Amino acid sequence: MTTTLSSSLARALRRHVDHAFGLMGNGNAHLIDGFGRVGIAYSAMRHEAGTVAAADAYTRVSGRMAVATTTYGAGFTNALTALAEAAMARTPMLVVVGDAPSIGPRPWDVDQTLLATAVGVGTTLLSPAELDAQVDAAAERAARERRPVVLAIPYDLAAAPIERAAAQAVATATRPSIAPRIDPPAAADDEIRFIVSELTRAQRPAVLAGRGAWLAGVGDLLSEIADRAGAPTASTALGRGVFGEQRFDLGLTGGFGQSAAMATLETADVVLVVGASLNQFTMRFGELFGEGATVIRIDLDAAPAPRTTRAIRHRLVRADAADLVPRVLELMRTRALPETPWRNRLTGFEPGGTLRVLDDGFSEHPDGLCGDGLLDPRSVAARIGELLPAEHHITTDGGHFLGWANMFWPISSPERLVMVGTAYQTIGLGFSTVAGVAAAAPGTTVVLSTGDGGGLMGLADLETAIRTAPSAVIVVWNDSAYGAEVHLYGAMGLEQAPMLIPEADFAALARSFGATAVTVRSIEDLDALRTWRDAGAAGTILLDCRVSRSV
Repeated sequence: MTTTLSSSLARALRRHVDHAFGLMGNGNAHLIDGFGRVGIAYSAMRHEAGTVAAADAYTRVSGRMAVATTTYGAGFTNALTALAEAAMARTPMLVVVGDAPSIGPRPWDVDQTLLATAVGVGTTLLSPAELDAQVDAAAERAARERRPVVLAIPYDLAAAPIERAAAQAVATATRPSIAPRIDPPAAADDEIRFIVSELTRAQRPAVLAGRGAWLAGVGDLLSEIADRAGAPTASTALGRGVFGEQRFDLGLTGGFGQSAAMATLETADVVLVVGASLNQFTMRFGELFGEGATVIRIDLDAAPAPRTTRAIRHRLVRADAADLVPRVLELMRTRALPETPWRNRLTGFEPGGTLRVLDDGFSEHPDGLCGDGLLDPRSVAARIGELLPAEHHITTDGGHFLGWANMFWPISSPERLVMVGTAYQTIGLGFSTVAGVAAAAPGTTVVLSTGDGGGLMGLADLETAIRTAPSAVIVVWNDSAYGAEVHLYGAMGLEQAPMLIPEADFAALARSFGATAVTVRSIEDLDALRTWRDAGAAGTILLDCRVSRSV
């Protein structure tokens, strides 16, 4: 069999990845044809954005890099939104795309390198003579910088025998990128002493961890630091579950946080923050920390101080948490434990206590129905959380409904919840992430939370979700609106007609693709989920939840 550039590329990729997500076009058809021969599993998507979103989800869940592949031109531009999300979420992956011929662009070609650079992603134009080295370097860079890297296949070389391709290729080079190289210095000893001094002098210390703490593998070490400081713990949405010990955990921070727990965190005088970006949502739009608090933040990036409405003392320690946290703990172990730890003086940590109880809407609406006759989404979420299969992973689209899964659905560790879309604040990628989670975590139930707006935007990959997941629960929060816009701009008095969506029947759409589907108009309708679960949780069940937009 003739060795072509594409077949050689597939073999080179196999050294770094075991799964690819793609949509075939004439820029990548030969590459996709070669995946099976080298042992790279392949999931076919129905929209190019879905190829990148699925690979993004796969990597977040499995910790292993994946390939996303599209054709050139429109195929590549269709994937740009998901590529921007992966770049901002710091997800390493290889995105292999068709590109203009080596002899020069055609009238329909666009500058894909410039487009990728605009969202912070570098491009390598593949050269037959340097193929193995280029792929290895791209994979190493993606892993080191925690960011996608694009590999571009010149159209006229894709199917050419490797010797002829090398002979006819014009000179190529690694194309430039604005993506930063991450090479943080080791934290100085005085930084370690400062952190330990602040934690041990604090009257009300707290430890807050994000996804970066999980990626660094320091959750258990942070738990011991919290023990030795007498500090309660808390996590961001993407760090939920990083602390194995929940006895003194305040749970999720930010807008999804439990009100009494957030009020408690607001009184902390020293907060150690590890691997969390402290974005506006985690910060409750500037009100997470109280006046005068000292916030010590450990992060790989030279990130700016968080926006806050109060005067705080912010100290950024730019370092790898995997290196710094063990050194902090080593010094903490030499210090005396506090006589009366702050967390032991707090009340409400007990089951059913004030720091534990979430408002599930049933006290306000005992039957789960709001005044408009539609379901209270809190009540729906709480009941679904009780009925999910024990072994599950959660993925969410972006949108107003984001809080319900975070607040009411249990997870055991951070990689069991992915939110693809939140870094770039986009919607419409939810359905496509199901394929990525299903491939990354076989033997588990994939649970998707999506809205009607994002669901309609990404409808092409509803078929993909149903086809690729052996076990899936799809929850559509169907309020016939772009909910975030209603609650923000509608409340300002703007005309709401552009914010509304005619009622869509997602249950019928799911049935047409072979799923079990239920239109949920009452809490009792959710019994179908229990029936499906108890029957073995096989296939996909879609819950089309008709919820009120008044909540």
